[in-house]
Amino acid sequence: MIMKRICFFSLLMTVVLSARLDAQCVIYPSLKSFLEQDGDTVEALCVEKRTRNQIMLTGGADYRVSADENNSLSRRLKRRTFAIRTGEGDLYLNCRKMRYKKMRFGAWYAPAVKIGDNLFFSAVPLGSVVGGQFVSTEEVKLGGQVGDAIATSSLVNKRVCYELDTATGKVEFLDRERMLQLLDNYPEYKEAYLNEESPESKCTFKYLLLIQGKSRSE
Repeated sequence: MIMKRICFFSLLMTVVLSARLDAQCVIYPSLKSFLEQDGDTVEALCVEKRTRNQIMLTGGADYRVSADENNSLSRRLKRRTFAIRTGEGDLYLNCRKMRYKKMRFGAWYAPAVKIGDNLFFSAVPLGSVVGGQFVSTEEVKLGGQVGDAIATSSLVNKRVCYELDTATGKVEFLDRERMLQLLDNYPEYKEAYLNEESPESKCTFKYLLLIQGKSRSE
């Protein structure tokens, strides 16, 4: 049963999302407002999965969030929003101002979950994560108009998980040791995770979703 659930969440991560969310969504302008659950409710947003070519050309995270026929709100979503929560409960973080070791993730939104006091999100590997986790003959390009880090063709589809410490605002790579700590109270999930060999989000984010779901039901 556990493996069926894990496979289900893995399937969710691979689905291309491009939809208008008619259920009410909540916009959080800052980390503080998110932690206090003090956001603004809007009727509908459009969450669109960005294509590989779009990411190659302009960098940034996987999801574009906008408001149909409301340019003012769309600009706010792009530049002055920390996170959104959809009516279905899905959470997306705006990567525009986030950094990992002084390197930028770029614009747009990444899927995220909140576990305990911290936030976890899936984004492109940057800096030491590339050298430590992926074998590649190409380098990560730094600088330029579109941000400090744009993945080359060998890395553009790679994603890993990061942890945002909500007390300090610091972002760290979610490595195997930290993931095992999170799974300490869930031995069945931990056993399954130990069989995973990839550091990518497709093998990590599903366990974060399982932990989140379990913690909500306890």
